[in-house]
Order: sequence, then C-alpha cells, then structure tokens
Amino acid sequence: MAKFAWAYVNCSGSGTADGASAGPTGSLQFISGSGGHTTGSAKLVFYTGSLGGYTANSLVLSGNFHVSGTISASVFHVKDTAIIDATGSTYFGDSNDDVHMRTGSLVVSTVAGNLILSTSYGQQATYVKGFGAGYTAVAVASYAITNGDYILGVRRGNYITMSLPAPTAGNTGRVFLIKDEFENRGTGSIYVTGASSGFTIDHSDSYVMSGSSPAISLYSNGSNWFVF
Repeated sequence: MAKFAWAYVNCSGSGTADGASAGPTGSLQFISGSGGHTTGSAKLVFYTGSLGGYTANSLVLSGNFHVSGTISASVFHVKDTAIIDATGSTYFGDSNDDVHMRTGSLVVSTVAGNLILSTSYGQQATYVKGFGAGYTAVAVASYAITNGDYILGVRRGNYITMSLPAPTAGNTGRVFLIKDEFENRGTGSIYVTGASSGFTIDHSDSYVMSGSSPAISLYSNGSNWFVF
C-alpha cells in the first residue's frame, strides 16, 4: 500500500478501524494514527460546487493558518482586519502607476512608541516630528522648475532665469521655495517667469528677486502662481 501525507477524498461517514477514510464530504485527509488510517475535518474542506456560501472549487479553512515559507497569490482579499509583522524591508507595488490607498488615520512611530508621522482623519491634518524636503542646487543660467522640485538653492552668479511649470489642476497647492545662495550677486538678479504663456506670478508676467540673499515661496492655485 502506498504511503501519502494528505489527499482530497470525497468520503462520507465516520470511517472504520479497517483503514477506511473518515470525515465529512470534501474534507482533506491526513494520517490519524500509526495504522495508516486517514480522517478529515469540517474545518478544512474543498468545495467542488457552490456550497456553504462559497464559489465552486474553493478551499475553505476555518481556523488559523501558519506558513513558514512563501505564499504566492494573484489577489489578497482581507475581509476583516489585517495585522502584518515583518522583519527587514517590505515592498509594495512593482510599477510607477501603482496606487496604495487607505481609509482613516495613519501613525508611523518607533518601536518605543515615539511619534514620527501622524495623519489624522478627525483633524484633517498631518503631523511630523521633523521635516526634510527635497533640495536642488541650481548652478546654471537657466533652470526649468519641475513639479518634483521643492527647495531650489541658486549657486550661480550674474543673471539667472527660473521658469515655473504651468499651473494645472494636478499641481494645485504645489509649493516651491527659491533661495539665492550666491554671495555678492551685485547687479545681477534672479528672474522667475512662466515656462509657458497664459498665467501670471502675483498678477505679473514675472517676478524679480534682487537685493541681498533674497528668497521667495510660491504656490499654485491651479490657474496662476502666487508669492507668499
């Protein structure tokens, strides 16, 4: 007689001592004793038809499932609550167009419980312990600002042109910080202008940064840019 670890057996009844299988119909079989008898449990059943509220060809486990290896699946559908404990790096998504969404609030903290980041649904606000923004050093005479920029430090002398991207619905609320880091610019100035026509900066076609180490902050309202 061949030996096996488990098998799906379409059985019924309670089984007998002569080696017949036991368990409810559709249950996965496992060895129940040294004599090689097999049995099954209603907690682990393979439904070939639409039974018990499950679709056909469904494996149903009622209980806990512990895996020491890797689980590969096309889709994970979590019905109630998911708790994920991981050691090391964890990655989500495999392409730039992936979108990861959550509903409610979010808290990021250290193991000791020290708050790093909190987004509150009730307060409609985000709180951070410390903040570091993207920085770009500008060392060319003409620089086209992109939506991926934030802090721009101008390190080149003489006249500099900084071109803003067109304000759109997609970059409404976008903020840029421009700071002149060049010492003793003299008569040169930094011109902030539009990369395309049809919009203004504080109701003007351009904005001139002059004087000693000037700095400005700008935001988009979706139609124009404003200095604040």
